[in-house]
Amino acid sequence: MASSHNSPAVLRPSSSDGKFKKEMDPSKKPIKAVRSLPDVCPKEPTGDSRSLCDSPSVVADQHRWTVYHSKVNLPAALNDPRLSKRESDFFTKTWGLDFMETEVMSSFYLPPITKEHFAPYLQDMTSRQKIHEKCKKTCPLKDGLDQAPVVHSHDRSRTDLDQVPKIFLKSDFALEDPPTFSTVLPWSHFSGQHGAGGKGARDGASSRLLQEKLTHYLDVVEVNIAHQISLRSDAFFHAMTSQHELQDYLTKTSQAVKMLRDKIAQIDKVMCEGSLQILRLAVTRNNCVKMYNKLKLMATVHQTQPTVQLLLSTSEFVGALDLIATTQEVLQQELQGIHSFRHLGSQLCELERLIDKMMIADFSTYAHSDLNRPLDDDQLLEEERLVSLVFGLLKQRKLDFLDIYHEEMIAAAKSIIKQSVIETIAQMEEIDTEVILKLADQMRMLNFPQWLDLLKNIFASFINFLKRVKATVSTIRNVIFLVLDRIREKSRELEAVSSQKNPGLGHTLDTEVAYLTHEGMFISDAYSERELSSPGVETEPQRTAYQNNDPCGSDSTSEAECATDSSSSKEQTSSSTMPGGLEIMASDDVRLTELELGRVANNLQELLYSASDICHDRCVKFLMARAKDGFLEKLNSSEFVALSRTVEIFVQETEKICSRRSMSLRGALQSQANKFVNRFHDERKTKLGLLLDNERWKQAEVPAEFQDLVNSIEDGVIALPEKKGTVPQERKPADFLFVDGQKYAVVGTVLLLIRIIFEYCQCVDDIPSITTDMLTRLSDLLKHFNSRSCQLVLGAGALQVVGLKTITTKNLALASRCLQLIVHYIPKIRVHFEARLQPKQYNMLRHFDHITKDYNDHISEILAKLVAIMDNLCDKTLSKYEVKAPVPSACFRNVCKQTAKMHEAMHDVLPAEQTQMLFLRINSSFKIHLKRQLIRLNVVNDGGPLHGLVASDLAFYTGNIQALKGLENLDVNITEIWEPKR
Repeated sequence: MASSHNSPAVLRPSSSDGKFKKEMDPSKKPIKAVRSLPDVCPKEPTGDSRSLCDSPSVVADQHRWTVYHSKVNLPAALNDPRLSKRESDFFTKTWGLDFMETEVMSSFYLPPITKEHFAPYLQDMTSRQKIHEKCKKTCPLKDGLDQAPVVHSHDRSRTDLDQVPKIFLKSDFALEDPPTFSTVLPWSHFSGQHGAGGKGARDGASSRLLQEKLTHYLDVVEVNIAHQISLRSDAFFHAMTSQHELQDYLTKTSQAVKMLRDKIAQIDKVMCEGSLQILRLAVTRNNCVKMYNKLKLMATVHQTQPTVQLLLSTSEFVGALDLIATTQEVLQQELQGIHSFRHLGSQLCELERLIDKMMIADFSTYAHSDLNRPLDDDQLLEEERLVSLVFGLLKQRKLDFLDIYHEEMIAAAKSIIKQSVIETIAQMEEIDTEVILKLADQMRMLNFPQWLDLLKNIFASFINFLKRVKATVSTIRNVIFLVLDRIREKSRELEAVSSQKNPGLGHTLDTEVAYLTHEGMFISDAYSERELSSPGVETEPQRTAYQNNDPCGSDSTSEAECATDSSSSKEQTSSSTMPGGLEIMASDDVRLTELELGRVANNLQELLYSASDICHDRCVKFLMARAKDGFLEKLNSSEFVALSRTVEIFVQETEKICSRRSMSLRGALQSQANKFVNRFHDERKTKLGLLLDNERWKQAEVPAEFQDLVNSIEDGVIALPEKKGTVPQERKPADFLFVDGQKYAVVGTVLLLIRIIFEYCQCVDDIPSITTDMLTRLSDLLKHFNSRSCQLVLGAGALQVVGLKTITTKNLALASRCLQLIVHYIPKIRVHFEARLQPKQYNMLRHFDHITKDYNDHISEILAKLVAIMDNLCDKTLSKYEVKAPVPSACFRNVCKQTAKMHEAMHDVLPAEQTQMLFLRINSSFKIHLKRQLIRLNVVNDGGPLHGLVASDLAFYTGNIQALKGLENLDVNITEIWEPKR
């Protein structure tokens, strides 16, 4: 290396970057110092006072090793030669498979480095490189004069080195290697010859020779090394000089650094230590305050279990649950990791489960005591306790508590019937309870009035029972609405916050979901109705007053203490007024959704429906227990009507209370009604049959009560007149029945039939459920009367059944008039039934049309029978007619006599119009037979003697006919008997 050149080989520290550089020629242009990069990893961390205390200090820790002195060579760690193979998953096994593919973002603390940053350094190094190349070129020229001796010396040294064996010059020379050791030290010349004296002397000479040879090799090598050192002595001296100067500079630098550190230490002591101590003390005080608050919070939490036990002793389940929830939240957020509380969370969970069981048991006890207390007490039992239990159960999502109430309702309904039967039987002295042990058998010993009174008492008890259930359901529903109100308020608050953050989404969050509660009623609608009907209920801002009321001050760390020490006052300060003056806490942590609350509301309505069904089912069982011995089937119509009215009143009241149309009791009554209808119809049909079989078809007197019965329906309403308690005034019976201004001559059977028909109509009014059955039975009864009367009169069955000698014309006229009376009432009966039928049942009214047709056909047959009687008489009489004196002839006198008898029989029975019509038909029959006889006798209207005799007989006939009452204006038209002249 060259040692003599223009610039001395002394390095001086640069003022810009702290590097040691050669001094440049002052005549040359100074090179711009390299700009240093910012320190992106400062040794002194910047942060809060805690980090200032934990980080190493340059002044205090300048001689102590810290973690900041540790360094890792990442390539060396990845290419560790001691590993069998390179770990390919060095990064991915710790940070995941996506680590290698993840794009690494550039650091925000490192400035972007470009070529411009290296331009000053390259310029500086370029000038130095030129100087270095120039020195390399000039150094060999200065040593050119001594080249020949050097070459000669070099050749000589090489010749000396050739004497040294090549084994010593190998790079892998190792004397511990046995072959190498044997080559260098041939011990085979010395082994095994120690016994002979001459040989030992030679070995000693050989060893000395070997030692001298090795010494010679050493000298040769040292001479060559010294020669090489002498050739480079200038460079060595130059390096040593530079090293001494560098050490001087380092000494000065160390002194300067020490002085600087002393000054910094003084500045730190005077200016920084006090301020830092103040900050450190402030941090310490803050930590102490936090520790005090934490300890106070721990002390409060420690009192949670005794406080919960105290609250449970007073049945404050909501307060206990709120306290447990608050304590759990504090344990998770404020006291997480506290060793002394490691079991408190599980203990609170067990306590919460115990509270759940206690609330369910307490609710079961409440339901039992509420439903089994005397029914005359119409006040709600312990409303505050009920609301507290319901709110606690809702808070814990125990939504099956209504099933418990349902079971208690079933047991209470059974108890009501049993208690009513026991009380009734206890009042009956004639029932020996010691002989008849079973309660059902004792109940069957009651007569109908006693049993009906018992049934009315049961119905009254069930009405009070349902009112009590409805009051309880209403209270529970108010609690649900209160909770729902709170949920909606929170939802609106969240929507308001969301709409403030996202104004464009505000209009999409305004709709509220309404859930069905019962038959067309929505929760929102029901809630609105509740608000309108309950003016005493507080508004939503009053319910949320507790949010702005902090009874524990501003200390944020004492929340649990406030929850513990003032759990009861919290309910008072954060309360909502319930109907009835009850105040409960509308807690924010009720973990229910609107859908779940809607289901509970639906279940509440179903519970009220179930209460109605339970009462009806128990009444059905009571009814069936009494009907086992056929007791209900033996009731007369008035008794069954009384039973039906009692049941119908009870059903209507239950529908009014529960808004539920229960069908079980009506169905049971309908079943009994069907049996009653069958017996009712069979009795009256049998009675009618007996009356017809004993009817002599004579005109009967009409008692006054039957006339009153007919008069009672003149205004369109068919109903039996009520029997008066006073003794009626004696009235004589009438000869005829007057109906709508017409008089009817009737037989006694028809009067009773009219009353029976009215009884059918009255049953329909009293028992609407049997309308269709009664219509069918009434149709059958009317058909039976029509067919049986036809058999007895037209078919002459009365001759054998009653023993009549013959069926007279008056019998036929009375039968016709009776049928006409029934036909007169059929339209009114039809209107009566039509008003009580459903529109889909109107097709049953066709029975009345068929009956009317059958009755009219029967009436026509009777009239035809009367005409046929006279027709046969005229045929027999006129077939013997001879035109001769005396006048009038015997035939005409006989015809007029029979005609007068028939008129006498029919005049008071049939109305004048029918009488005239009948005698017109008789007159037509008479003229037909007379004309036939005159044609056979060859008598014509020629004015001869025969014609005169016939004219005289016809005048006698006309005079007799027109002399009959009601036939004065009868047009006999005698001229039709003569054949027209040809």
